[in-house]
Amino acid sequence: MRLSYENKLLAILALSFGFVFFDRLALSFLFPFMAAELRLTPAHLGMLASALALTWSLSGLGLGAWSDRRGLKKPMLVAAVLAFSLFSAASGLVAGFLSLLLFRALMGVAEGPVLPLSQSLLAAASTPARRGFNMGIVNGSAPGLLGAVLGPPLLVALAETYGWRAAFYLSCLPGLLIAWLVWRHVREPAPAPMRADRGGGLIQLLGERNILLCVLIACSYITWFIILISFTPTFLIQVKGMSPQAMGAVMSSLGFAWVAWGALVPAISDRIGRKPAMVGFSLIAACCPLVLLNVDRMAWLLPLVFLSYTGLGCFTLFMATIPAETVSPRRIATALGMIMGVGELAGGFVAPTVAGFAADRYGLSIVMWIAMVGALLPALLSLGLRETAPLRLKPGGAVLEADRAPT
Repeated sequence: MRLSYENKLLAILALSFGFVFFDRLALSFLFPFMAAELRLTPAHLGMLASALALTWSLSGLGLGAWSDRRGLKKPMLVAAVLAFSLFSAASGLVAGFLSLLLFRALMGVAEGPVLPLSQSLLAAASTPARRGFNMGIVNGSAPGLLGAVLGPPLLVALAETYGWRAAFYLSCLPGLLIAWLVWRHVREPAPAPMRADRGGGLIQLLGERNILLCVLIACSYITWFIILISFTPTFLIQVKGMSPQAMGAVMSSLGFAWVAWGALVPAISDRIGRKPAMVGFSLIAACCPLVLLNVDRMAWLLPLVFLSYTGLGCFTLFMATIPAETVSPRRIATALGMIMGVGELAGGFVAPTVAGFAADRYGLSIVMWIAMVGALLPALLSLGLRETAPLRLKPGGAVLEADRAPT
């Protein structure tokens, strides 16, 4: 049966953004193999994660807006996929911290626009009834599956068999294939009509209570995510004394939870409301670093990690659903860009470096306590959110005005 263009595009873009996270997270899984040879410490790991987050954030905001003005989404996506694949492979050539820092920063520049470009292409090709499902696959399930489920065991096996440098070299091969698929099968969307936006600027958006709270939640929650995903492999091997294979199993459990809760939390929020879902699942997410700290038996550790790693499901709510249900359709892109950008700068750029230096001074266990606070604060902040779920506001699931398609 011949695939429709919508399904073909969905598969290609899911692969594209999934391998963004495969390459972004590769350093975390390979760091224990690199540290001794390159004389790297947890502080170095934190600075490497911070550099990528900084360039990712700035590049995503700047190049995404530039692509809208120029109407060159397809060639930009091809160039971005090629570039982040080659810069990831170049990480295997490094001789020390500074060269590794340079390549990771350049990789962030290449990866930053992939999600905005993918969202634009998919929004133009999706039928209205499937738009949310399609974006959920690209934004949630694909990065979890490729970056956190398949990535840990595959990269660990490559590093143990061929060495960590070869693991970086081989990681670029899927990206080259994906770039060809984008060039061969993706169509440049027709230019959208230009419309004046009188919705106000960033200051006016921050006047919306939900938007301000979502910005603060993003800063804290991205801290939780980046610290856990960056430091957990090294923590499990150096502090818990696990083998590389056991570490890979725990990280895969995190990945399976990412895929599952990424779909379940937004679906549950449709029924119980955005606010209670954010509060409840954030409190559960705060337990995940405590599980990693205190549970040693693998028979308990793997299921408890899976059950407590619920935070990635909340990301859809505070980064997309709640803002989209709060502001007018003409202001959604600006609101989402601000929440993502500020959150990535604070939680992705500043927090890992702070956590790395704290780990050097107080031991690696401190990063788990920092991550716990990173999920606990969003639970408290979410108490101030104004409910936006249509089923919780109007009997029968009536559609909110902000959700209506513009005529």
